[in-house]
Amino acid sequence: MSVVATVPEPIAIAAPTGARTLLQRYGRTFHFASHVLTPSDAERAARLYAFCRLLDDTADAEADACDALSTIEDMLRGTRPALSEPVGDFLRLVEETAMPMQPVLNLIAGLRFDQGVVALQGVDDLVRYGYQVAGTVGLMMCAVLDCRDVEALPFAIDLGIAMQLSNIARDVGEDARCGRRYLPACWTGAASPAQILAACATPNALTGRLVAARDQAVDLAEGYYASAFAGLAYLPARARVAILIAGHVYRQIGLQARRQGRTSLAHRTVVGGAGKLRVAARALAMWWPRRDFHRPSHDHDAALHAPLRDCFGAHRVAP
Repeated sequence: MSVVATVPEPIAIAAPTGARTLLQRYGRTFHFASHVLTPSDAERAARLYAFCRLLDDTADAEADACDALSTIEDMLRGTRPALSEPVGDFLRLVEETAMPMQPVLNLIAGLRFDQGVVALQGVDDLVRYGYQVAGTVGLMMCAVLDCRDVEALPFAIDLGIAMQLSNIARDVGEDARCGRRYLPACWTGAASPAQILAACATPNALTGRLVAARDQAVDLAEGYYASAFAGLAYLPARARVAILIAGHVYRQIGLQARRQGRTSLAHRTVVGGAGKLRVAARALAMWWPRRDFHRPSHDHDAALHAPLRDCFGAHRVAP
């Protein structure tokens, strides 16, 4: 089956020359932060984004998503020719940056999980899902940004998990419309997507519980953001600033959703251009004077990765 035929046309034709445009159109937070990167780093980051966007859109296809993801996985493993240009360019990026393949295979596994019934049960399930679909992207970004110190990897995973938690906090209603509940049952009860949609539209007994669960996701994200920011010193200087800005802007999404209360359950929270500039300025003012922003000085908190014992790049937690 043709992978290109399973995804929207703008994504399917995203060659290296169009990756920056794709990032600008769909990944506004990352495009905003990418202006700080060196031109070569910005180009490689945009190419990685284009490939991840291909995977996301393939996973969101209404039919045959699992087959299409398996086709891409075969291309990555070399058991099928990489006839799709976005996949071919990603393989060239892998070679250019000496990127390990395991994170992208884990990412595909997470997107394949989304094709079934999504109703997470516990916080550990939520953290593992965050690792699969976003922590893995943090690992790939380390290669893209020439960060080779293995001590940096757990911190990169934490930023991905934190950002995914912000996404989940923002998209409670939108995810329910897709038949998915990422807020774990230990916070929400066994609420179905239909029940969540009803509670988002009209306040009822479940609405308050959803607001509290959304806020718990934001609180959980805070610990992962704090860890991620403490590890930014492993990155080259310009990349360090860019990722600091992207992380703080994404963090603002969750904080803003929490401030909006139950309103944000039904309406997508957005941080506008002026808001991004304010957040970036505050983040730089807070972190630039700190010595630990320029020189690694923090040990990773192993407790953050207790659910990730067998995951590539995670802190090795003793059994």
